Amino acid sequence: MARIVVIGGGLGGMAAGARLAKLGHEVALLEASGQLGGALAPVERDGFVWDAGPGSTLLPAALRDLFRKSGRPLEKELGADLEPLPIVREHRFADRTSIRLPGGSRADQHAAFEELGTGLGDKWVRHVDIYADVWTLLRQHYVEAPWDPYTKGAVPKELAALFAIRETLYKRLRHDFRDERLALVAGYPAVAEGHDLRNVPSWVGVHSYVEQIFGGWRVPGGMGRIAYLLGARLQTRGVTVRTGVEVLDLVVREGRVAAVRTAEGDAEADAVVVAVDPRRLPALAPYVERTMPAIPPVVAHLGLRGDVPELEHELVIHEEPMLTVRPGGIAPDGCTAWTVHGRGKIAEDLLDALARHKIDVREHVVTRVDLSPRDLVEQWRGSPMGVLWQGRGTVRNRLGPSTPIPGVYAAGAHAAPGAGVPFVTQSAALVAQLIGPA
Repeated sequence: MARIVVIGGGLGGMAAGARLAKLGHEVALLEASGQLGGALAPVERDGFVWDAGPGSTLLPAALRDLFRKSGRPLEKELGADLEPLPIVREHRFADRTSIRLPGGSRADQHAAFEELGTGLGDKWVRHVDIYADVWTLLRQHYVEAPWDPYTKGAVPKELAALFAIRETLYKRLRHDFRDERLALVAGYPAVAEGHDLRNVPSWVGVHSYVEQIFGGWRVPGGMGRIAYLLGARLQTRGVTVRTGVEVLDLVVREGRVAAVRTAEGDAEADAVVVAVDPRRLPALAPYVERTMPAIPPVVAHLGLRGDVPELEHELVIHEEPMLTVRPGGIAPDGCTAWTVHGRGKIAEDLLDALARHKIDVREHVVTRVDLSPRDLVEQWRGSPMGVLWQGRGTVRNRLGPSTPIPGVYAAGAHAAPGAGVPFVTQSAALVAQLIGPA
């Protein structure tokens, strides 16, 4: 049995703690804020509840595997099945056309793009098809298996070749699509996470393939329920959880981690899982000095009363600024909860920008929570969007699941394999694979 300290109580830290405790280790989890959950912890005010971060997930197998490997299955804990999204999101364009994008079906996506314009369905599926082999390679050697960029020859040749590709996603989309609308749809996931497509490797476009094959999934009652259930799972597994504890650094003795330094003293450890931005820890900062955090969007959580427009699970308006509207939070009777994200040149209130697009809910607002990118970075001890893409070398510059310091591991949005619910969840699985059973 090893003494393991997990730094950070977001999804990555909670998932790592639950898995490692189930493997028989003595686990303590330290969280700087007063609550667990990170970007999954819901925002609440005046009877309204909003998802603070993502409102849905891809690859539901990642969450199911986490709950199955640490205790009871997810569906038994929820008391219901995860809900598939028939329409992942609606995209509206500057020319006033739009597409309702299905998930989980190549044929349905083909038909949706054909409605947008004759021949566009063929162009879309040809583009997505190129990522089938990319996903197989990533899944086998990166997403589901720990990779080691620090040991010569440890990275499979096929994976190294993929990561060496110079082509950017911007260039790939301009090559595949003459119609700008298709490029906007394909590039949206990366843009929504704060990236410039000119700095994103083309293989990151695999998101479109994953979305097409596996679809989007919603948690009944909101993603915040995952945070609540994981908190309960940590208690069941005997994890010592301490909130309000600021971690100052790692203590390294004789070349190996020996403890975690806090304002309250040192917590001795045989291994440490860092599930916060590693740039916040002086011992790890030199190893990630080439990285930058991806900047979160401007966010407005809205409590609305009365009749408001009925929207899809997610609506994206592709103009300046780019607006993403997510209805579906919990609200009192007669009310509705929306979340609006804004990216780009934001020179006006987000609701004024929405009103310009004939979605005017300004007179319906009864409560509102506004969060700036800086608010979100400070609240979650780093960007919930993870590491900013700055070219093909970024994939090697971020840490995880191992690190150059023996006994130190990395999980969460800032670690491999990246941001987003399924990949953050999987980062914890990779750490558990490396540490192994007690």
